[in-house]
Amino acid sequence: MKKLISIEGMSCNHCVNHVTEALEEIGAEKIDVSLENKSAELDIKDSVTDEKIKLAVEDAGYDVVKIENL
Repeated sequence: MKKLISIEGMSCNHCVNHVTEALEEIGAEKIDVSLENKSAELDIKDSVTDEKIKLAVEDAGYDVVKIENL
């Protein structure tokens, strides 16, 4: 399933790497984190809940504004 996550708090490429690593840890694939758009687009298994995605990003130190299915 494709997801689009709106993320606040990223300010540099180091932040992009942190978010990417957090999403990889929960099994996301084809991750495209955009600093410019303040978002991440990814493929994730249906069994991974939006809450789990939100917690992974927030544990990395960023705020999830919205999660949308694509």
